[in-house]
Amino acid sequence: MLPATASRVENATSEDLNRRFAAEIEESLRHHAEHPEHIAHRLDELDHEWDIERTLEANAATLALTGTLLGAFVDRRFLILPAVVTGFLLQHALQGWCPPVPVFRRLGIRTTAEIDRERAALKALRGDFGRIEAISTEANPRQRAHAALEAAER
Repeated sequence: MLPATASRVENATSEDLNRRFAAEIEESLRHHAEHPEHIAHRLDELDHEWDIERTLEANAATLALTGTLLGAFVDRRFLILPAVVTGFLLQHALQGWCPPVPVFRRLGIRTTAEIDRERAALKALRGDFGRIEAISTEANPRQRAHAALEAAER
């Protein structure tokens, strides 16, 4: 059975690294609880942070293109490189693991879910979700939905 999309990379990552990423998120939240004026800047940084998927895609595309060009213009044996890379991509899509994943994780590349956890916690710390709670549960469902979308988009 295939692992869930959102957790497949974390499931394939060592517990030590997963704990490290969780500790970094907690440290960020402690810092921003003491310095709420820095939250907007950190949210902007998170918006620009490359997740593991984007990093793998860029890495694979670079290697596949390089192998294709070398195979076309230097030696056909270089065509093995794009074949291997696409195999690794398939393995990653199915299992959440391929040889570059542990390397990128050790370099600090996080999953989208890890980045989103920090983002949501920072928004809660800033009070973005308080607007939803401020609207009565008896209010128009459209108003509550609109408030929830506004909080999520901030």
